[in-house]
Amino acid sequence: MQTCLTILEEAHDASVESFDSDAFEQKIEQTIREFNLFTRESKVLVACSGGKDSTVILHVLKKLGYQVEAITVDAHIGCYTEENLKNLRMVCTDIGVKLHEISFRKEFGSSMCYIQSVLKTKGYDYKNCHTCGVLRRYLLNTHSRKIQPDVLVTGHNLDDEAQVVMMNLLRSQVFLAARLGPKTGSARDERFIPRVKPMYFCQERDVVLYSKQKRFPVHYGECPCSSDTYRRDLKGLFTAFGEDAERIKANIVQQFMRLSPALKRHHASLTAIGSCEQCGEPASGECCSACLILTKLHEERS
Repeated sequence: MQTCLTILEEAHDASVESFDSDAFEQKIEQTIREFNLFTRESKVLVACSGGKDSTVILHVLKKLGYQVEAITVDAHIGCYTEENLKNLRMVCTDIGVKLHEISFRKEFGSSMCYIQSVLKTKGYDYKNCHTCGVLRRYLLNTHSRKIQPDVLVTGHNLDDEAQVVMMNLLRSQVFLAARLGPKTGSARDERFIPRVKPMYFCQERDVVLYSKQKRFPVHYGECPCSSDTYRRDLKGLFTAFGEDAERIKANIVQQFMRLSPALKRHHASLTAIGSCEQCGEPASGECCSACLILTKLHEERS
């Protein structure tokens, strides 16, 4: 039956069949142990979108014997999120994982697309990815606290991290890189659920091969609302390196890891975490980023 998304490529080529899934899983296990991300006694909550990365890490952690639950935020982006949510429910049912669902419409009264359209009519030219990212992170943190996990796992891979390191460097925002690493953030606050990235050293091509080998029902394309052209430009830059691209991305992450401890120490010493005057969530200023967006969304314009 045809759907509005291409769920799984039919071609099951030799590279998929020969992919060493055991070695891939062992790399994830090694990262968890080496960086002390969590233990088998930890309550692990995985932030899932229904895409390849979060589906893969959810499956691997469950297979490795960790105590796993999943959480997802539905931004209601047409058939894209409808199919992703349906697929995620299927995966969670198949592997026996509890799924916590959060809805933009229930929490904010509107879909992501409607929120963005209202902001634009009011003259706020936020990129879709910025608005969606800020509101998603807000919901993940507030709802995760109710579940009380020890950690919140995200499906970021090595390619994602190499892109972000370069984006921060090219934008002269190296201080933001202090938040990166297998353990994210530099300053600690009891209101934050610690976020970790077990696939930090896994290349995206391997995530794709693992997903296809296991025949997960996932969509491999970009979000239709994706508007971060800077990140797309960086993807194109890495692609232009051809056969050297994978080595270059790995080198970027390896070099960053050497600098990361000093960056985190320096950033933590300068970062003061306060409370948002509107919602009480952690904030570096008087108002958190989510409340800033929601205030602009509901304000009256003359």
